[in-house]
Amino acid sequence: MAIERIVSGIRPIGNSHLGGYDEVLKNWIELQHEHECFFFVADWHALTTHYDSPEIIEESVLEMVIDWLAAGVDPAQVTIFIQSKVPEHAELYTLLSMITPLSWMEKFSAHKDQQGKPSSKGLLTYGFLGYPLLQSADILLYRATQVPLCKNQLPNIEFTRDVARRFNHLYGKEKGYEVRAEEAIKKLGSKKGHLYRDLKKSYQEGGDEQALESAQSLIEEQQNLSHGDKERLLGFLEGGGKIILPEPEFHLMKNNDSLENTLDRNSSDYKQKKQQYLDNPDLIRSVMAHGCEKARKVAKDTMRDIREVMGINF
Repeated sequence: MAIERIVSGIRPIGNSHLGGYDEVLKNWIELQHEHECFFFVADWHALTTHYDSPEIIEESVLEMVIDWLAAGVDPAQVTIFIQSKVPEHAELYTLLSMITPLSWMEKFSAHKDQQGKPSSKGLLTYGFLGYPLLQSADILLYRATQVPLCKNQLPNIEFTRDVARRFNHLYGKEKGYEVRAEEAIKKLGSKKGHLYRDLKKSYQEGGDEQALESAQSLIEEQQNLSHGDKERLLGFLEGGGKIILPEPEFHLMKNNDSLENTLDRNSSDYKQKKQQYLDNPDLIRSVMAHGCEKARKVAKDTMRDIREVMGINF
């Protein structure tokens, strides 16, 4: 089966982030046991509304990561990193901005109040207008399969899916694509190659969703195929081109009532863990440095593929 990879971030903007913060954190703690998770400090996103209060952002980064760890986010199971320490976020944001219609961005004007009140702070900045695309870059950079969201955030994931779909439409039709896809089928071997073709036919001609899922699993299980060949076969399966940026699904976050985890910042366990990290800031920096290194490795792999199809991989 394909790896389920979840990507989610929280803006470091001080105590004002505590509104839905606990709900997100409790979901993270549960998700870390189920999927591969990348959780990040969204400091660039914080600048969209707090560009005039850099001291709040700077102070909140360390405080927030300590809170995550003390609450139960396990750096041994998840990747914790700082958005601004992975410059590929900005690179992908820039490249996606070249292909994203302005009209798509304007659709989000009704949702901007989710990150602040433009009328009160004069937030009519380019960065504020473009935050949905930066959010898409955050997600697509790691080829996330799922993104934890509240119901009112569904437009965000739909926007990201639209961006991924447009990118794949523009750049997924690589030169000699069908020939390369046929060569990739041969690498499956005779038996599995025939099975792939049968499943492909069942899906494309009969709309058999089970056949699609079986074929996808077949592809992902092949250890001898490169990432590029896997994406070619996945795209060929659905009748399109190479899937460079997968379209993520949303993972609807659970409420207070349905979560087993509770956050009690008055508990002795929480206080003990928090004090441990406060007394050892080098440990926190080590966690973040390791997470940033791991995140950047994945990000570099994605950007290598993107630069190649966009013709800037000199």
